[in-house]
Amino acid sequence: MTQTRPPVQTIPAPEPAPATTLTGQPYEYRRNPLIEPDWTRFPGWRAVTRDQWESAQWQRVNCVKNIKQLRALLGDTIDETFYADLDADQRALATMSMLVTPQMINTMVPFAPLTTEAFLADPIRRYMIPVASDRRTDWPSHPYATRDSLHEHDMWVAEGLTHRYPTKVLAELLSTCPQYCGHCTRMDLVGNSTPAVDKLKLTLKPVDRYDAHISYLKGHPGVRDVVVSGGDVANVPWRNLEAYLMRLLEIETIRDIRLATKALMGLPQHWLQPDVVEGLERVGRTAARRGVNLAIHTHVNHAQSLTPLVAKAAQTALDVGVRDVRNQGVLMRGVNATGTDLLDLCFALQGEAGILPYYFYMCDMIPNAEHWRVPVWHAQQLQHDIMGYLPGYATPRIVCDVPFVGKRWVHMITEYDRERGISYWTKNYRTSIESADLEALSKRYAYYDPIDTLPEAGQRWWQTHRDD
Repeated sequence: MTQTRPPVQTIPAPEPAPATTLTGQPYEYRRNPLIEPDWTRFPGWRAVTRDQWESAQWQRVNCVKNIKQLRALLGDTIDETFYADLDADQRALATMSMLVTPQMINTMVPFAPLTTEAFLADPIRRYMIPVASDRRTDWPSHPYATRDSLHEHDMWVAEGLTHRYPTKVLAELLSTCPQYCGHCTRMDLVGNSTPAVDKLKLTLKPVDRYDAHISYLKGHPGVRDVVVSGGDVANVPWRNLEAYLMRLLEIETIRDIRLATKALMGLPQHWLQPDVVEGLERVGRTAARRGVNLAIHTHVNHAQSLTPLVAKAAQTALDVGVRDVRNQGVLMRGVNATGTDLLDLCFALQGEAGILPYYFYMCDMIPNAEHWRVPVWHAQQLQHDIMGYLPGYATPRIVCDVPFVGKRWVHMITEYDRERGISYWTKNYRTSIESADLEALSKRYAYYDPIDTLPEAGQRWWQTHRDD
């Protein structure tokens, strides 16, 4: 059934409530209509037309890939100290190369004067264009941080196909995205190599890789759910992606297909292209006819990122037969790690953009990410703080993705050493590499809080044991 919603552009902005009417609640809901920020406020885009802005091709061609392009865009609004800070990060610390779509940059400092201070403080900038001064110098990485923190590559059953959960697989179709997030959990594979990380490479031709996926799934009827990802499926030529999805739909045992694409937010223009919309409708009709749930999972971390174009892309997907559009965000200090930030985002997602708040993940234990990560107790507090405001079906779960365990609601810990920041977790299934491990279901698996968040005694303990 086609779902409709009034155009967000036509909703008038609400008047602030008088102070005397406030209820004194910890969080006060105010409806905020979505607005597409004026991209011509940037010196480098003053002549860009609406037709250009809404073109996926123009967006891709004009992505910012380096400091020279960023300087040309921002003009003299930002001090040279910022570019030196960015250069230091790119040369030594960044795990992802710079690639930011115009759409995403336009949501940085959207409605305030563009100054160095405002740009540095912006939550979208903080995770999309990190600089050296953002990162910690005492503990830039946790001692147990790893490139493939979730061991997805170890669980490949074919190139790019991770069989981690009993009934679900992750299909990485490619290793590129329209934009690269600084906190990317797949930083060992996705994107270009950086001075800090020499990336792994997919070696098979796409057609051979896809054939291997389909062959495995046909031979393993216990798998019913496929997350089609990468990279980002928006970078797969539509003809190839549609063919892959149709092959999945021919497998009787596949009942859920989820398309993972941050580009629904970072490049909504892609999902509004006629050939993509028409192709998605063909896939949606086929999925409905065969009783398969087709969903899109996107990745929005802050309410600033939601604009009318994002809402239009989400609504279009629903209109042509996608059953659900859901959001999987990541908790990050300096970006969204407060109850107010999360509730603002969830109300914007659910109420204005037609996207269901689904998960917020704790940022994974990858190198040079300690300044973003939050401890488990902080995530537990955030889950507490957002309860009761949103509809139950739109209240996201905050989860910790524990290595070798998988997603666990943050209150599911078995034991928690708050002083040393070590939590212990159990699980109820074996991954594809543990079929012969008789103790897999009785073990406790450790997860580690950022060390700078620990009490002094805990930090001293880690100083002593950092090389263990």
